Amino acid sequence: MTGEVVAIHIAPGAGLPMHGLLSAEAITGEGLVGDRYRERIGFYSPTPTDPGARELTLIEAESLEGVLRETGIVLAPEEHRRNITTRAIDLNALLGKRFRIGEVVCEGVRLCPPCKHLEEITGKKIMKPLVHRGGVRARIVEGGWIRVGDPIQEIS
Repeated sequence: MTGEVVAIHIAPGAGLPMHGLLSAEAITGEGLVGDRYRERIGFYSPTPTDPGARELTLIEAESLEGVLRETGIVLAPEEHRRNITTRAIDLNALLGKRFRIGEVVCEGVRLCPPCKHLEEITGKKIMKPLVHRGGVRARIVEGGWIRVGDPIQEIS
């Protein structure tokens, strides 16, 4: 199973607009350089998360296309609040597994369901359409650079 990075986004603080990048440095055990969660200034839900669950978030471009097809709602890569937009890989299948994004090794930690905060920021009713396809949270096991176009592949 091999996919591809189609977009990279970070936000410098909670609720601030996401910025698109061509590449980002992923720091082991921390997150992407310049992103709100690495800097510990993100939006934190009172629901506890697994260790590492805020280091990197991914969503499938196919999920966004499905939402558009089914509801007419456009959710652009800078709106969905995930760091990495992927194509041609089943992210849910990476839960509990290690995978490589370019030179970075990650481990799928948990699902990343949509939240009310996302609806508030976007002003779009996307919670229900994104249920079961909101993406995955991953821990960064080995840091390095992630670039648009990098392959994503499960590590055997």
